[in-house]
Amino acid sequence: MIEALLMAAAGAIAAAGVYTAAALRVVKQYERGVVFRFGRLRDDVRQPGLTMIVPAIDRLHKVNLQIVTLPVPAQEGITRDNVTVRVDAVVYFKVVDAADALVRVEDYRFAVSQMAQTSLRSIIGKSDLDDLLSNREKLNQGLELMLDSPAMGWGVAIDRVEIKDVSLPETMKRSMARQAEADRERRARVINADAELQASKKLAEAAGVMSQQPAALQLRLLQTVVAVAAEKNSTLVLPFPVELLRFLERAAQPPAAPAAQPVQEPLPGLTPSPHLQGLTGAANATGAANGSSVEDLAGAPVDPAPQES
Repeated sequence: MIEALLMAAAGAIAAAGVYTAAALRVVKQYERGVVFRFGRLRDDVRQPGLTMIVPAIDRLHKVNLQIVTLPVPAQEGITRDNVTVRVDAVVYFKVVDAADALVRVEDYRFAVSQMAQTSLRSIIGKSDLDDLLSNREKLNQGLELMLDSPAMGWGVAIDRVEIKDVSLPETMKRSMARQAEADRERRARVINADAELQASKKLAEAAGVMSQQPAALQLRLLQTVVAVAAEKNSTLVLPFPVELLRFLERAAQPPAAPAAQPVQEPLPGLTPSPHLQGLTGAANATGAANGSSVEDLAGAPVDPAPQES
């Protein structure tokens, strides 16, 4: 009798152990458990830890709540300014409602992937090429809004969307390279022209100072010779300023002699008067005694006598 009772107790214990082993489930920290009983969703979502279900009646589905990194395949499209590009992106999302993620959509991963590809094509057609290359933050926000609206109904929250790469045709790459090169050349020319303008103003001021002090030009010439000679060259090309030649020419010229006064000839048709002839003879006699002649006095103006009518 006792042995039968012991055998029955042992069988009950074994059956309870088997039942407990079949009913126990472990839910990890990053998971949530959704229970279906005879196909109907139970309201209580199992939290992380040890939980139990009814064997052969309940079905426990574990849903991962970690952020999922979903790469979006490269999509080819035409931008608003008629440029063909290939754009790929990556979507970061996570499940916020485990029950909705299982009940409302068949495969939430596949649904998010298809929605991301469709939204990426739509964003390509609405954007310009410059926006795809330089204004990606705005496009990322637009993609996130387009994906977040339907995903919330699936129990999924879009964390962020990033455009990874934009592939351009080779012809477009060459055109953009030529454009960038032309722009840089334009800026270089503007900078050079500005530098030439500033240098010309400074040179004009220096020339004004040197014109007031001619010796400054010679000092500048000597400084140039010293600077060139420091390079240890066998040939020295020395510019010789024209102003220095003119300065040396003026210094070498002798002082000019005073110019003689021109001798005034008597007017034609006028004859000297007898009184003038007498004065001339007396002057000749006096000049002979003093060592002078009348020619020395020829330069003096003589008033002719008025002729009688």
